[in-house]
Amino acid sequence: RAIWGHPGAKVIIAGSGMSNGGRVIFHEERYVSDAKATILFVGYQAAGTLGRALMEAKRKVLIGRREVTVRATIKSIEGYSAHKDSNGLLDFVSHSASTLKKVFITMGEPKSSLFLAQRVHDYLGVEAHVPLIGETWEEYVMGRFKV
Repeated sequence: RAIWGHPGAKVIIAGSGMSNGGRVIFHEERYVSDAKATILFVGYQAAGTLGRALMEAKRKVLIGRREVTVRATIKSIEGYSAHKDSNGLLDFVSHSASTLKKVFITMGEPKSSLFLAQRVHDYLGVEAHVPLIGETWEEYVMGRFKV
C-alpha cells in the first residue's frame, strides 16, 4: 500500500487468482474507479470472479463488501496462460490414445469441458467423461452417480 503515496504512473503486477484474493484486491479497489487507470489481465478469468466481472465490462463490481463503479480501462492479452488450450490438450491425449480406456475432463467451464470430451471421442476414439459435482471415479466404475 505504500506505493499509493508515490506520485506518477505505477505498474502493479499480481499473481494469478482471478482477483479473488491477495494484495491485488486492495489495488483494484483503489484503482478500478480511476478513469486514468488501466487494469490488464493476462490469464483466464473464471465465471463468478471479480476478474471475469471486470473483463465482461460490468459498470459496478463488488470488491469485498463495497460496490465500486468501474471507470478504469480494462484490457486483456491472450497467450500468457500456463495451461494448454483445447488443441494442446487434444494433442497431449493423442500421444497415449492407443493405451487409454477413458479420459476424465475435470477442468474448465461445463460447456468447454463437454466440447473437449466430444473432441477426444470424435478425433481420437477415446471415451471421455466430464464428471458431475460430487461424482468420484469409484462411483463411476460401480455405475453409481451421486449429485
